[in-house]
Amino acid sequence: MIPYTNDTHQEVHQFLVWEAELLDSRRYQDWLDLFAEDVVYRMPVRITKAHTLEGSILDGMDHFYEDIYSLRKRVQRFETEHAWTEDPPSRTRHFVSNVRVYPRESDREYTVKSYVLLFRSRGDTRDPDFLSAERTDVLRRSDGGFKIARREILVDESVLKTQNLAVFL
Repeated sequence: MIPYTNDTHQEVHQFLVWEAELLDSRRYQDWLDLFAEDVVYRMPVRITKAHTLEGSILDGMDHFYEDIYSLRKRVQRFETEHAWTEDPPSRTRHFVSNVRVYPRESDREYTVKSYVLLFRSRGDTRDPDFLSAERTDVLRRSDGGFKIARREILVDESVLKTQNLAVFL
């Protein structure tokens, strides 16, 4: 199947770049508006198997497995003085590339694969973090544009070197 190279592809790419801008500028309430009410947002644990990438996801184990309720609660916590993992706040840059858009059975949904590189800097005392991943999204077209109905993030590391996962990918 060849990914879209037409207007739909351009629309999706612009949507993902807009999402990255919202995250990097810490506009989390606006970011939440990009999600469908039935969203599943997860990052499975990866394991290393010799000589293959097949089967590198550990079934039933996730770094996080969230829905719209838990995403809203995380964002609400950032707006309080109790978000210690983000004090001082992270400075982030989300780089989105290799966007591929595939049609689904429903003409209002698309499977979108993309690569994301996250640069994260916190204060002056730690080295910056880099997280590289492939995301597989299901985007649903709505009256106001796209909504993220599902996101699965496959990080390229089996052991994460970042201090915490308080940021969004």
